[in-house]
Amino acid sequence: MSDVSARAPRLFVDCPLAEGRMVPLDKAQANYIGNVLRLGANADVLVFNGREGEWHAKVLAGRRRPEALAIVGRLRPQPASGDLYYLFAPLKHARLDYMVQKAVEMGATAIRPVITRHTQVSRVNIERMRANAIEAAEQCGILTLPEITEAQPLAAAIAALEPERLVVFCDEAAPLADPLAALACARRGPLAVVIGPEGGFGEEERALMAQRENVLILSLGPRILRADTAAVAALALVQASIGDWGPRA
Repeated sequence: MSDVSARAPRLFVDCPLAEGRMVPLDKAQANYIGNVLRLGANADVLVFNGREGEWHAKVLAGRRRPEALAIVGRLRPQPASGDLYYLFAPLKHARLDYMVQKAVEMGATAIRPVITRHTQVSRVNIERMRANAIEAAEQCGILTLPEITEAQPLAAAIAALEPERLVVFCDEAAPLADPLAALACARRGPLAVVIGPEGGFGEEERALMAQRENVLILSLGPRILRADTAAVAALALVQASIGDWGPRA
Protein backbone atom coordinates (compact mmCIF):
# COMPACT_ATOMS: atom_id res chain seq x y z
CA MET A 1 0.00 0.00 0.00
CA SER A 2 2.93 2.38 0.59
CA ASP A 3 3.76 2.26 -3.12
CA VAL A 4 0.16 3.21 -3.92
CA SER A 5 0.17 6.20 -1.56
CA ALA A 6 3.43 7.49 -3.03
CA ARG A 7 2.13 7.84 -6.58
CA ALA A 8 -1.67 7.91 -6.60
CA PRO A 9 -3.69 11.16 -6.81
CA ARG A 10 -5.92 12.09 -3.88
CA LEU A 11 -9.62 12.94 -4.07
CA PHE A 12 -12.08 14.25 -1.49
CA VAL A 13 -15.46 12.52 -1.60
CA ASP A 14 -18.41 13.58 0.54
CA CYS A 15 -19.82 10.15 1.32
CA PRO A 16 -19.22 7.25 3.73
CA LEU A 17 -16.17 5.08 3.02
CA ALA A 18 -15.80 1.35 3.66
CA GLU A 19 -14.08 -1.61 2.04
CA GLY A 20 -16.05 -2.86 -0.98
CA ARG A 21 -18.14 0.30 -1.27
CA MET A 22 -18.77 1.93 -4.67
CA VAL A 23 -18.35 5.70 -4.63
CA PRO A 24 -20.03 7.56 -7.52
CA LEU A 25 -18.12 10.41 -9.16
CA ASP A 26 -19.76 13.73 -9.94
CA LYS A 27 -19.19 15.37 -13.32
CA ALA A 28 -16.23 17.48 -12.21
CA GLN A 29 -14.49 14.55 -10.53
CA ALA A 30 -15.04 12.30 -13.55
CA ASN A 31 -13.60 14.98 -15.82
CA TYR A 32 -10.60 15.44 -13.53
CA ILE A 33 -9.83 11.72 -13.38
CA GLY A 34 -10.58 10.90 -17.00
CA ASN A 35 -9.54 14.02 -18.93
CA VAL A 36 -7.05 15.86 -16.71
CA LEU A 37 -5.22 12.93 -15.14
CA ARG A 38 -6.13 10.54 -17.98
CA LEU A 39 -6.62 7.61 -15.64
CA GLY A 40 -8.25 4.52 -17.04
CA ALA A 41 -10.06 1.56 -15.54
CA ASN A 42 -8.42 0.01 -12.48
CA ALA A 43 -6.12 2.99 -11.88
CA ASP A 44 -5.26 3.75 -8.24
CA VAL A 45 -6.79 6.72 -6.43
CA LEU A 46 -6.64 7.73 -2.76
CA VAL A 47 -9.88 9.04 -1.27
CA PHE A 48 -10.86 10.69 2.01
CA ASN A 49 -13.99 12.30 3.41
CA GLY A 50 -12.60 14.17 6.40
CA ARG A 51 -14.08 11.66 8.85
CA GLU A 52 -12.94 8.10 8.18
CA GLY A 53 -9.30 8.28 7.20
CA GLU A 54 -7.70 7.68 3.81
CA TRP A 55 -8.65 4.78 1.52
CA HIS A 56 -7.23 3.06 -1.54
CA ALA A 57 -9.70 2.94 -4.45
CA LYS A 58 -9.77 1.72 -8.05
CA VAL A 59 -11.30 3.60 -10.98
CA LEU A 60 -14.39 2.03 -12.51
CA ALA A 61 -14.71 3.23 -16.10
CA GLY A 62 -18.01 3.72 -17.89
CA ARG A 63 -18.68 3.99 -21.62
CA ARG A 64 -17.23 7.47 -22.05
CA ARG A 65 -15.63 8.41 -18.75
CA PRO A 66 -14.94 7.12 -15.21
CA GLU A 67 -18.21 6.73 -13.34
CA ALA A 68 -17.25 5.49 -9.87
CA LEU A 69 -14.52 4.31 -7.54
CA ALA A 70 -14.33 0.91 -5.88
CA ILE A 71 -12.93 1.10 -2.34
CA VAL A 72 -10.21 -1.52 -1.80
CA GLY A 73 -9.07 -0.87 1.78
CA ARG A 74 -8.02 1.76 4.29
CA LEU A 75 -4.48 3.12 4.26
CA ARG A 76 -4.58 5.59 7.17
CA PRO A 77 -6.98 6.02 10.07
CA GLN A 78 -8.51 9.43 10.75
CA PRO A 79 -6.07 11.37 12.97
CA ALA A 80 -7.14 13.29 16.04
CA SER A 81 -8.14 16.79 15.01
CA GLY A 82 -6.33 19.82 16.40
CA ASP A 83 -8.10 22.83 17.82
CA LEU A 84 -6.84 25.91 16.01
CA TYR A 85 -9.26 28.59 14.82
CA TYR A 86 -8.14 31.11 12.23
CA LEU A 87 -10.01 34.44 12.25
CA PHE A 88 -9.13 36.90 9.51
CA ALA A 89 -10.33 39.97 7.65
CA PRO A 90 -11.23 38.81 4.12
CA LEU A 91 -9.07 39.76 1.16
CA LYS A 92 -9.86 39.96 -2.54
CA HIS A 93 -9.94 37.05 -4.99
CA ALA A 94 -6.60 35.29 -5.48
CA ARG A 95 -5.13 36.48 -2.18
CA LEU A 96 -8.13 35.10 -0.30
CA ASP A 97 -7.72 31.79 -2.16
CA TYR A 98 -4.06 31.70 -1.15
CA MET A 99 -4.84 32.53 2.47
CA VAL A 100 -7.41 29.76 2.79
CA GLN A 101 -5.10 27.19 1.21
CA LYS A 102 -2.21 28.12 3.50
CA ALA A 103 -4.42 28.10 6.60
CA VAL A 104 -5.44 24.52 5.76
CA GLU A 105 -1.82 23.49 5.18
CA MET A 106 -0.84 25.06 8.52
CA GLY A 107 -3.41 23.02 10.43
CA ALA A 108 -6.33 25.40 10.98
CA THR A 109 -9.41 23.45 12.05
CA ALA A 110 -11.83 26.36 11.66
CA ILE A 111 -11.64 29.25 9.20
CA ARG A 112 -13.75 32.23 10.23
CA PRO A 113 -13.79 35.47 8.22
CA VAL A 114 -14.45 38.54 10.35
CA ILE A 115 -15.45 42.07 9.42
CA THR A 116 -13.31 44.78 10.99
CA ARG A 117 -13.31 48.56 10.76
CA HIS A 118 -10.89 48.61 7.83
CA THR A 119 -11.94 45.40 6.06
CA GLN A 120 -12.08 46.02 2.31
CA VAL A 121 -14.21 42.97 1.44
CA SER A 122 -17.52 42.57 3.29
CA ARG A 123 -18.85 39.53 1.41
CA VAL A 124 -17.06 36.23 0.89
CA ASN A 125 -17.88 33.23 -1.25
CA ILE A 126 -18.07 30.35 1.21
CA GLU A 127 -18.28 27.71 -1.52
CA ARG A 128 -15.12 29.07 -3.16
CA MET A 129 -13.36 29.01 0.20
CA ARG A 130 -14.46 25.40 0.73
CA ALA A 131 -13.22 24.45 -2.75
CA ASN A 132 -9.81 25.94 -1.95
CA ALA A 133 -9.72 24.11 1.37
CA ILE A 134 -10.48 20.80 -0.36
CA GLU A 135 -7.82 21.43 -3.01
CA ALA A 136 -5.20 22.16 -0.36
CA ALA A 137 -6.13 19.03 1.60
CA GLU A 138 -6.01 16.86 -1.54
CA GLN A 139 -2.57 18.14 -2.52
CA CYS A 140 -0.96 18.04 0.91
CA GLY A 141 -2.06 14.70 2.34
CA ILE A 142 -4.37 16.31 4.90
CA LEU A 143 -7.31 14.22 6.09
CA THR A 144 -9.31 16.78 8.10
CA LEU A 145 -11.20 19.63 6.46
CA PRO A 146 -11.68 22.83 8.47
CA GLU A 147 -15.05 24.22 9.42
CA ILE A 148 -15.71 27.33 7.29
CA THR A 149 -18.23 29.88 8.55
CA GLU A 150 -19.96 32.94 7.18
CA ALA A 151 -18.36 36.32 7.83
CA GLN A 152 -19.42 38.12 10.99
CA PRO A 153 -18.31 41.25 12.88
CA LEU A 154 -15.10 40.86 14.86
CA ALA A 155 -16.82 41.59 18.18
CA ALA A 156 -19.41 38.87 17.59
CA ALA A 157 -16.78 36.35 16.50
CA ILE A 158 -14.68 36.98 19.62
CA ALA A 159 -17.72 36.83 21.90
CA ALA A 160 -18.61 33.41 20.45
CA LEU A 161 -15.27 31.89 21.48
CA GLU A 162 -15.05 29.79 24.62
CA PRO A 163 -13.40 31.61 27.56
CA GLU A 164 -10.68 28.94 27.78
CA ARG A 165 -9.59 29.45 24.15
CA LEU A 166 -6.37 31.44 23.97
CA VAL A 167 -6.69 34.23 21.40
CA VAL A 168 -3.41 35.21 19.71
CA PHE A 169 -4.14 38.72 18.48
CA CYS A 170 -1.57 39.75 15.85
CA ASP A 171 -1.33 43.53 15.81
CA GLU A 172 1.26 45.61 13.99
CA ALA A 173 0.81 48.33 16.64
CA ALA A 174 1.78 45.98 19.49
CA PRO A 175 5.09 46.68 21.25
CA LEU A 176 7.94 44.98 19.45
CA ALA A 177 8.94 41.86 21.37
CA ASP A 178 10.14 38.33 20.76
CA PRO A 179 7.02 36.43 19.62
CA LEU A 180 8.55 33.03 20.39
CA ALA A 181 9.32 34.10 23.95
CA ALA A 182 5.79 35.43 24.38
CA LEU A 183 4.25 32.21 23.07
CA ALA A 184 6.56 30.08 25.22
CA CYS A 185 4.85 31.50 28.30
CA ALA A 186 1.38 30.59 27.03
CA ARG A 187 -0.36 27.42 28.05
CA ARG A 188 -1.19 24.81 25.44
CA GLY A 189 -4.86 24.23 24.64
CA PRO A 190 -7.53 25.47 22.24
CA LEU A 191 -6.24 28.37 20.15
CA ALA A 192 -7.49 31.16 17.93
CA VAL A 193 -5.24 33.30 15.74
CA VAL A 194 -6.61 36.69 14.67
CA ILE A 195 -5.20 38.53 11.63
CA GLY A 196 -6.45 41.98 10.62
CA PRO A 197 -6.94 43.76 7.29
CA GLU A 198 -4.39 45.66 5.23
CA GLY A 199 -5.31 48.89 7.04
CA GLY A 200 -4.77 47.41 10.48
CA PHE A 201 -7.13 47.31 13.43
CA GLY A 202 -9.10 50.27 14.78
CA GLU A 203 -8.48 51.53 18.29
CA GLU A 204 -11.88 50.27 19.42
CA GLU A 205 -10.93 46.79 18.18
CA ARG A 206 -7.66 46.89 20.08
CA ALA A 207 -9.60 47.94 23.19
CA LEU A 208 -12.03 45.05 22.64
CA MET A 209 -9.21 42.53 22.52
CA ALA A 210 -7.41 44.05 25.52
CA GLN A 211 -10.57 43.51 27.61
CA ARG A 212 -10.58 39.77 26.97
CA GLU A 213 -8.98 37.77 29.76
CA ASN A 214 -7.42 34.97 27.72
CA VAL A 215 -5.61 36.91 25.02
CA LEU A 216 -2.00 37.27 23.88
CA ILE A 217 -1.33 40.46 21.91
CA LEU A 218 1.53 39.68 19.58
CA SER A 219 3.89 41.61 17.31
CA LEU A 220 5.08 39.77 14.21
CA GLY A 221 8.37 41.63 14.00
CA PRO A 222 9.81 44.96 12.87
CA ARG A 223 8.30 44.90 9.37
CA ILE A 224 4.67 45.45 8.39
CA LEU A 225 3.49 42.27 6.68
CA ARG A 226 0.78 41.87 4.10
CA ALA A 227 -2.25 40.15 5.57
CA ASP A 228 -1.67 36.87 3.71
CA THR A 229 2.01 36.84 4.71
CA ALA A 230 1.09 37.62 8.32
CA ALA A 231 -1.29 34.66 8.31
CA VAL A 232 1.42 32.17 7.38
CA ALA A 233 3.93 33.74 9.78
CA ALA A 234 1.51 33.75 12.72
CA LEU A 235 0.22 30.23 12.18
CA ALA A 236 3.77 28.90 11.86
CA LEU A 237 4.84 30.61 15.09
CA VAL A 238 1.81 29.32 16.98
CA GLN A 239 2.08 25.76 15.68
CA ALA A 240 5.81 25.58 16.41
CA SER A 241 5.46 27.02 19.92
CA ILE A 242 2.20 25.80 21.42
CA GLY A 243 0.52 23.95 18.56
CA ASP A 244 0.94 20.51 17.05
CA TRP A 245 4.48 21.15 15.77
CA GLY A 246 5.89 21.87 19.21
CA PRO A 247 7.59 19.56 21.72
CA ARG A 248 4.52 19.71 23.98
CA ALA A 249 2.30 18.32 21.22
